[in-house]
Amino acid sequence: ISDIEVINLELMMADLQTVTKRLSTIEKEVRRADKEAIVLKSVLEKVVSMLESGKLAQDASLSKEEKEMLRDLHLLTMKPILYAFNRKAGAQNVQVPQFRGSTPKYVEFDAKIEDELKDFEGEEKIMFRKELDVEGSDGIDLLIRASYELLGLITFFTTGEKETRAWTIREGSSAPQAGAAIHGDFEDKFIRADII
Repeated sequence: ISDIEVINLELMMADLQTVTKRLSTIEKEVRRADKEAIVLKSVLEKVVSMLESGKLAQDASLSKEEKEMLRDLHLLTMKPILYAFNRKAGAQNVQVPQFRGSTPKYVEFDAKIEDELKDFEGEEKIMFRKELDVEGSDGIDLLIRASYELLGLITFFTTGEKETRAWTIREGSSAPQAGAAIHGDFEDKFIRADII
């Protein structure tokens, strides 16, 4: 938890600097009574208040439109967070305490073993996992799956005579939208998808 707090503090300080800098540059527009600038100033002030109180910007109660206004600032504490806990094989599971009022999204695995197994595949990898007493899911696979889930992404595959490829798309995308991941024309001139 102390590591998480230190990292979050650094992220909050970086965001606070970004937001206060933007607040200082928007003042001229606010004095000219620019309606968008006035609304943006109000949103920025909400975020400053959250950051100064030791909370992440994502904890601010902002509407979808207000969040969109902040998009260009690329605030670090507005981004989804996934914690990866490095746990020695055979050790007890990490006891993840409540943090910021909820249990954080996390995965745990032994990074050293994952590094040692990265060059193996198939049966050989399964055999070594058994020997090292880390049967079950590959830690890197767990990390990738959790990341995809957090970001709302899925993978779909295309297969032809020469190759099979994986494509990353937003969860809930239609077949034509998925086709756009391959080539923009595939969305516009979509005919059909064969599912196997």
